[in-house]
Amino acid sequence: MSVRAKAVADLEQKLGHVFNDRDLLERALTHSSVGEGARRVIDYERLEFLGDRVLGLLAAERLIDAYPKAKEGELSPKLQALVNREACARAARRMGVGPALRLSPGETKTGGRDKDTILGDACEALMAAVYIDGGMEASRAMFGTFWADEFAHLDAPKVKDVKSRLQEWAQGKGRPLPTYEVVNREGPDHAPTFTVEVKVEGVKPERAAGRSRQEAEKAAATAMLEREGLL
Repeated sequence: MSVRAKAVADLEQKLGHVFNDRDLLERALTHSSVGEGARRVIDYERLEFLGDRVLGLLAAERLIDAYPKAKEGELSPKLQALVNREACARAARRMGVGPALRLSPGETKTGGRDKDTILGDACEALMAAVYIDGGMEASRAMFGTFWADEFAHLDAPKVKDVKSRLQEWAQGKGRPLPTYEVVNREGPDHAPTFTVEVKVEGVKPERAAGRSRQEAEKAAATAMLEREGLL
């Protein structure tokens, strides 16, 4: 069994759903980069469209039950917190979606398996695939399992992460937004190490490493904030 085949099997085990339609599962895990420069490959974009609606319905349903006295104005920001790209990316990481994705070699090399944009979109596509293959109850079970942590922290005070703090600092000085670049990637696909460089106009860049692109970006932002006396 290949590394990816094992990752797909592990994903199904975590989901608690074995797909009857294997092509549907493959489509939900296929990024558009796979078809670049070759015969067009059917990717997850159409499934993503449906999954966004299924996810929104499930999140709204859960919020109505959890907050019986809340008004629409109170529920709307909670809904957004549950269905935004970052929340979907975190859910995808809990599922183990990254290693199961079909990506081009170039996208894999630049850390695509841990990019919030790709993971968030794939998560929505997978939600749609589970809905089509297993029905609403299967989707509801998936949502209940992998969004439990999001609900647990829904009412917690929001603490700005280091990347947001660095962005606000740069903007406060009238400078462009920080930029992040992967300058090195080592190790096998299932356990890579990324080195990222963060740049802010007018100050010395900082580099840091991490087990994922996201982790390395946060480490680099932390290093710059510490150097500038902001942490």
